[in-house]
Amino acid sequence: MLRIVGVMNRPQRDEQMIAEAGIKLDRALFPLLVLTSRLGPIAVGELADRVGRDYTTVSRQVSKLEGLGLIQKHAAEHDRRISELTITQDGEAMNAAIDDARERMADAIFASWSSDDLASLARLMARFAAQLDS
Repeated sequence: MLRIVGVMNRPQRDEQMIAEAGIKLDRALFPLLVLTSRLGPIAVGELADRVGRDYTTVSRQVSKLEGLGLIQKHAAEHDRRISELTITQDGEAMNAAIDDARERMADAIFASWSSDDLASLARLMARFAAQLDS
């Protein structure tokens, strides 16, 4: 597990994904865009927690994504003091390119795996993820 997490957290993996997607995006902004797409609307503080960075750093990076027209920041409905993020159409288009790149990269990794192996991996990873969340 440590090996998988170590590989997935390497900055080079994000750079590889960005290159494969054919997009122009600073590597530090990459996980913020993806998580906003997946989890939005999401509070800036929660986003900072999820990526393991401090609030002020993420807030600065969010401003960059906002300037690029990839996300929008607005006050949360339940508490106007909290800034929430949502992804824009341009952000969704970029995220779709990232998803396509992720799928191509996964296809290359799993090309030699049998359908039974893939089904077992999916089943066991779902079980593992569910137990992590409990």
